[in-house]
Amino acid sequence: MEDKKQVKRNLLMYPLGTVGRDMVYNLFANFLLTFVLITKNLSASQLAAITGIMVAARIFDGLNDPIMGNIIERTRTKWGKFKPWLLAGVLSSSAVVIAAFNNTGINGWPFIIYFGVIYFLYSITFTMSDISYWGMVPALSSDGNTRNQFTSRATLFAGIGGTLASVLIPVLTTGGMAIGGNAVTAYGTVAIIICILSPLFAMFTLIGVKENRSDMSEPAPKISFKMIINTIVKNDQLLWISLIFLLQQIGNGLVIGGIGSIYIYFEFSYSGGLYSLFTMVGMSVTALLMIFYPAISRKFHRKRLMTILQVTSIIGYGIMLAAGIIMPSITLKFYVITLGYMLANFGQYGFYLVMMISIINTVEYNEYKYGNRAEAIISSLRPFLTKLGSAICVALTSATYLIFRVTDITNRISDFESQAAQKIITDTQKGQSIDNLLQTSVQKSQSTGLLIAMTVVPLAFMLASYFIYRSKYKLDESEYDRICKELELRRSSVK
Repeated sequence: MEDKKQVKRNLLMYPLGTVGRDMVYNLFANFLLTFVLITKNLSASQLAAITGIMVAARIFDGLNDPIMGNIIERTRTKWGKFKPWLLAGVLSSSAVVIAAFNNTGINGWPFIIYFGVIYFLYSITFTMSDISYWGMVPALSSDGNTRNQFTSRATLFAGIGGTLASVLIPVLTTGGMAIGGNAVTAYGTVAIIICILSPLFAMFTLIGVKENRSDMSEPAPKISFKMIINTIVKNDQLLWISLIFLLQQIGNGLVIGGIGSIYIYFEFSYSGGLYSLFTMVGMSVTALLMIFYPAISRKFHRKRLMTILQVTSIIGYGIMLAAGIIMPSITLKFYVITLGYMLANFGQYGFYLVMMISIINTVEYNEYKYGNRAEAIISSLRPFLTKLGSAICVALTSATYLIFRVTDITNRISDFESQAAQKIITDTQKGQSIDNLLQTSVQKSQSTGLLIAMTVVPLAFMLASYFIYRSKYKLDESEYDRICKELELRRSSVK
């Protein structure tokens, strides 16, 4: 029987722990490429090298994440198996991210090498905190409804952290309100602030949460590549939901991964405030879904809910595309596109919540089929898939930039930002020069190409994930409950 008082405390302390951590993730995953574009002068080969580094780092994570999950499974300390790695990961990843955004004076190919080292270090350090944090969920409760609450609340607070970063970072780094008057100084300062907040928020989870440590008395399982591979390959439901989740993550990440910000700057204005408004409105409605998901999940089965979410996203992406191509009014066009993004993002984040629950539920399926839960190994797939999806997003984003010659514009922006950082020109002169550049040099084909990449492509990935989920994922609510009851009978019979 679970301690209701402790569950209530955990439901507060556990979600708070990820606010700062997800601010760090949002800064690195969604703004690093934009930071590089507008502060470094890149050739096509250098942009391709950066893309290759990101993709290679994610392939590296294909081994790193499950291995980290296995290491966590073997950890035996008086603080449990999750918390030591959460603390180590939060501190080390914060240090790496500070270094990523504070590299004035490193340019050209030396910067590409520096970027590669930083990116691989981030892959290692953030993996420690991400797998240990999300891997803790199955150890907090085995009750389906309570687990929904943990997942939805943690996702909500992760969304709060990510949204705060998405809203504040553009305002503080681009345009008239940029810290220090230029992107170089601003990004470096923002990175330091966020990376101080991350460990502070992590203390809520480290100090305030008590997880189930009953397996600490059992011998640590051996580290085995065969065990990792067998756990993943033999679990057919885990394989399908991994593919579904990956497709969803690729589609969901294209707008906020860089294409959205460059489109707003090219089409409307080089203003961080404008992109922040786009992001804030677009993501704010998802908070309602995060808060009320446990109640919604009791009334709508997941597959029916996904159909509703899919239709909502189709409408949203349709509005964005139609407004971007047809509407002549710049001001009205911006607000209509933002409304469309709000609807599309509502559907995408709803998908994300369903996917989170669906991955976690394969823990009991694994125990039912093979006699072991393999919590950390299974949980390690979610962050790996998120990062792999992010890498594919980077590849698609970079390909979009190269096809539509985006660097022809961003390289000139970076020249003005660098001149402002060196005090060669004033902040006002920098702003005027960039505004004039965007008004005279951006072609219609460039902005339209970016628009298609952030509407049609994400919708295609989302549709693919939806149809595969409906046809291949079998652990619906009734089947999951049946499995849990069978496991309870097995455990009681052993006693």
